[in-house]
Amino acid sequence: MVIETREQYLDAVARLSSAEGPVAVDAERASGFRYSQRAYLIQVFRRGAGTFLFDPPAIGSFAELQAAIGDAEWVLHAASQDLPCLREVGLEPGSLFDTELGARLAGLPRVGLGAVVEETLGLHLAKEHSAADWSTRPLPASWLTYAALDVELLLDVRDGIHARLESAGKLDLARQEFDAVLAREAPEAKADPWRRLSGLHTVRGQRALAVARELWFARDAYAREVDTAPGRLLPDSSIIVAARTALASKRELAALKAFSGRASRTQLDRWWAAIEAGLATDDLPAFRSGDDSIPPPRAWADRNPEADRRLRAIKPRLQAIADELALPLENLLTPEHVRRLAWNPPAAIEVGTVAESMRALGARPWQIDATAQAITEGFVEASQVSEDPPEPAS
Repeated sequence: MVIETREQYLDAVARLSSAEGPVAVDAERASGFRYSQRAYLIQVFRRGAGTFLFDPPAIGSFAELQAAIGDAEWVLHAASQDLPCLREVGLEPGSLFDTELGARLAGLPRVGLGAVVEETLGLHLAKEHSAADWSTRPLPASWLTYAALDVELLLDVRDGIHARLESAGKLDLARQEFDAVLAREAPEAKADPWRRLSGLHTVRGQRALAVARELWFARDAYAREVDTAPGRLLPDSSIIVAARTALASKRELAALKAFSGRASRTQLDRWWAAIEAGLATDDLPAFRSGDDSIPPPRAWADRNPEADRRLRAIKPRLQAIADELALPLENLLTPEHVRRLAWNPPAAIEVGTVAESMRALGARPWQIDATAQAITEGFVEASQVSEDPPEPAS
């Protein structure tokens, strides 16, 4: 049963408050269907209280639930995916156990919830509704069963992962990782979000880029207005084909078969106005974004050979440490941190300065302890290679 009245909600809160121990929490969104990333169902399970399925749009404020369970350990699977929509309704864990991240750190080969349930509990968990439109009302009974099982098994999974981490001596590093997930701030909005259009690299010329940009903004505004995923209204491919085609009139746009999508014709005036704005603007976009991103490593050999040598020197060292600790390489040290360290190392290559640079990037203490020495040694090796004089030709 979905809890959607104030009376039902307060009764559930009272039952959850009277129980003790960790709380399993999950949320279902309508990604790919709606513009917003709000929660359309929130599931909570606590031993001694039971399972509760809350309808966030109907309930509104969750202040009482936050007061009832806010101090407990919350158990989520892939918490970074659900925390934003939970915070949007006022739900914030005081402490966290992330079973997906814990499974990675414990060395499980597959970390999807179904695979982790099978590995730790020996049960098969069907995941057939994970990509459903959870804004649907009323929600089908089979979807509710699926949603309830996601949290009813989660505390047992938590106990199994906890035991594995403890046995491997990884509880402390896991706690550091869980705390980092909680402390992580929402990423800043991209300066040029339209540059994420799929296929934008095929658009040639600043004027065509301006058309793509204006169409992206027009689509985004309309998607926000009708709360629909932008790609369902007008696919990226339609924006790209319109930007690449020399269109002289709205009629030509309407005749363009590749310009498709649910709103490609019903909002034709909107799209043509965006194209006209792109064709008339004096604010032409640069060919490349002006953010502080670094180029992909495949381009380093030409653009920054010294950084390329540093990256090549530390990669095998980091992989050896990851293998020794039975960790995925990306969990030993965030790949973006590795690249930024190699691209822009400290002026003095010493363990202390490397550790400080890692700390500034957001590396956790255990990561610094495990890798700073190896990174320093790799950087020193790379610098010696660059300083060696070329061998004389034979």
